[in-house]
Amino acid sequence: MATGAVRGKRPAKPGGDWRAAIARALRRTGATIALLLLAAGLALWWAARWTPDHTLYPTQGVTIDAGNGDVHWGSIKAAGADFAYIMGTDGSAAVDPKFARNMAAAREAGVQAGAIHRYSLCQLATDQAANFIRHVPRRADALPAVVWLDYDDRCPDRPTRALLLSELATFLAQIEAHMGKRSLIAPGPAFESDYKVTQGIARTTWLRRDFFEPDYGAHPWAMWQANNYVRVSGAEGTVGWNVLRPQGEQR
Repeated sequence: MATGAVRGKRPAKPGGDWRAAIARALRRTGATIALLLLAAGLALWWAARWTPDHTLYPTQGVTIDAGNGDVHWGSIKAAGADFAYIMGTDGSAAVDPKFARNMAAAREAGVQAGAIHRYSLCQLATDQAANFIRHVPRRADALPAVVWLDYDDRCPDRPTRALLLSELATFLAQIEAHMGKRSLIAPGPAFESDYKVTQGIARTTWLRRDFFEPDYGAHPWAMWQANNYVRVSGAEGTVGWNVLRPQGEQR
């Protein structure tokens, strides 16, 4: 009786244990990937909505260019933007195709606006100033112009620091005579590290660092681009979100 019972028992299938182990491992891996994707999705959702606390930085605004499509400026203002910096000219010839429209529409919506010039290391300062002056009108109600300083894959030139500062001073003198007010300079971290522009050019600075205050300039920042990934109603894609340092605050 006992012997028959033993003989009637089904033998285990060879390899069954390792197949089950693989299946369990795959289930665990799938669950881990799903959690990582969920975490990444939540991080992107948070990044697209985060802006600095208004109680700490009461004056906040956006950076806009043609990539944001046909901007509805009433929605931009409703999102909390008190001002806007709008991409204007680039180097010695280029102009943002929506610059004039954006400037006019921002003013109509009650959003104070200023122009950005993207400075090129490959073109003469006087030619770039002529491009800016040709496309950016002088207006008493315009914010001071901003000179955007960053590397560009289209331009391989790397002038000496002395030459850059000399050319930049020429550019600033010409556009400031046109606008009737001093400009801001906005060097990116890598550009500032190499050229130390904030040490050589005495201008108010606009620095950039996502989510954390920038500390790479020679002087405290006056304006901070705090998040370049913000999505707001009224603009396609993402916008840069900026804050002004409160007056009298020293940090």
